[in-house]
Amino acid sequence: MVKAPRSTALPAVMTGFTTLRHYESRHLRGDLIGGLTVTAYLVPQVMAYSTLAGLPAQVGLWIIILTLVAYFFIGTSRLLSSGPESTTALLTAATLAPLAVGDSGRYAVLAALLALLCGAFALIAWVMRLGFIGDALSKPVLVGYMAGVAVIMIMSQLGKITGINISGDSFFTDLKSFASNVSWDSLSWASLIMGVTVTILLFVLSRRFPKLPTPLIVIAGAAIVTSIFDLSQHGVTTVGTIATGIPTPSFAGISGSDITMLLIPAFGVFIVGYTDNLLTGRMFGDRHRHHIDPNKELLALGVGNIVAGVAHGFPVSSSASRATLGEAAGARTQLYSLVAAGGTLIILFVFSGVLESFPLAALGGVVAYAALRLIDVAEFRRLWGFRKREFLLAISAAAAVLIFDILWGVLFAIALSVLELLTRAARPHAAILGQVPDVPGWHDITDYEHTQQIPGLLVFRYDSPLFFANANDFVSKCEAAVDNYDPTPKWMLLNMEANVEVDITGLDALERLRSHCERAGVVLALVRVKHEVELDLMRHGVGGRIGPERMYPTLPTAVLAYQAEQSEDLG
Repeated sequence: MVKAPRSTALPAVMTGFTTLRHYESRHLRGDLIGGLTVTAYLVPQVMAYSTLAGLPAQVGLWIIILTLVAYFFIGTSRLLSSGPESTTALLTAATLAPLAVGDSGRYAVLAALLALLCGAFALIAWVMRLGFIGDALSKPVLVGYMAGVAVIMIMSQLGKITGINISGDSFFTDLKSFASNVSWDSLSWASLIMGVTVTILLFVLSRRFPKLPTPLIVIAGAAIVTSIFDLSQHGVTTVGTIATGIPTPSFAGISGSDITMLLIPAFGVFIVGYTDNLLTGRMFGDRHRHHIDPNKELLALGVGNIVAGVAHGFPVSSSASRATLGEAAGARTQLYSLVAAGGTLIILFVFSGVLESFPLAALGGVVAYAALRLIDVAEFRRLWGFRKREFLLAISAAAAVLIFDILWGVLFAIALSVLELLTRAARPHAAILGQVPDVPGWHDITDYEHTQQIPGLLVFRYDSPLFFANANDFVSKCEAAVDNYDPTPKWMLLNMEANVEVDITGLDALERLRSHCERAGVVLALVRVKHEVELDLMRHGVGGRIGPERMYPTLPTAVLAYQAEQSEDLG
């Protein structure tokens, strides 16, 4: 008698308990060093991302602590670093700037609400097991989208780095405002030199010393220089007072219309955040051979954003740079995230005075560094070399972000990916098959110089599932194959191996083909029909009209049936 397994629902969801229960002591040293290294790296980083999101610098510190702990208990990646991230921070600013109208209190409440809505979308998707939506953006579209986001990120920091007052509500209006206001005298040269120097140093040091927390080193150096040379008297602004009190939930003034206005932006932020999570998690999963569960990642993202919203933060995702640094420093499990969370908490309470001296221009340099790393020049080159169409998709996505702004750019990028998919599926490859001497199987007759076909037998393959978008193309290609076959074939043998499922429009198209074959005096037979598709054929009725006896499991059995029937006719 087989015993029913005990319920493991809680451990199945709370993966952190499994990590602790089966923790291997050999990982402890690496996780401790990795966690402390990431702590030093993330403090200036998340402060910069908070300012990018339009919120006080300390907000990022609180939500990184909470989201790191939440991901430890729920996430499935051993190295993913959950928390504030540049893209979602910029999306937050782009969403809320026109809604808050300069009211910092309302802005903070709306940012928290946006995080809660992102979390709600993620939790709904988790319940519905929609983990596959992380693949909503194709690689070319994602590369282009990130490049467009990077350009907007850099533009958003020009004011901090140059000291120029920029007023606009889109990339091009910001650019126009900057161009109108910039002059030799209006530039804060101290801020400009500091911002550019920080950006350059981050590139140089991170490449030369990949295991060091370069942002902290560079930002601390900038703070020391600011203090020694009293640069605050020369236009360099610092972070200022940091409130260390524990954030308390408050959503006063939120209305139903606020929620309605934020629904579409929240969905866009959720899609981008989840895609980033999944891509980063899979990268480290492939490298270290551990499985990433897309559905549990939805849960982790949902809980992380709910926590961030309750803590009056903004939407979160994950940071590939933090995870990469943790890995380089020796981290091998999510315990390093707990160490990083604890280290950040200590810094927030004990060293807040030091954080207050961080120059905003230097934090702007950190954001510019992160933005420039989002522009994957090598991938653009690869797309150009592989297929020009893929390259144009990337350029189109980047242009859409700049033209329509970042939020509509998200939806445009998703639509572009779907359109690309439909375009491929609507006009797929199709082939007449034949046999090749000394090559097993049946092959596209255009792929080989010498092929053999059985007289009177037209073997045809349509290389896509049959559905509404390609139904007419399917009928046109099949009818053309029958009509152009000389002499008219006795049988048309349709290879259905690509059809994992078929919709009613596709079945209607198959009926149109059957009628055409009947009028032409051609027998229509099907081969390699999957069981579920066969059931759909019978429910629709076209399967009965074709006849179950005309459906064959393999090409050889179908060919034998054709040859046997021809022999009987000759006899």
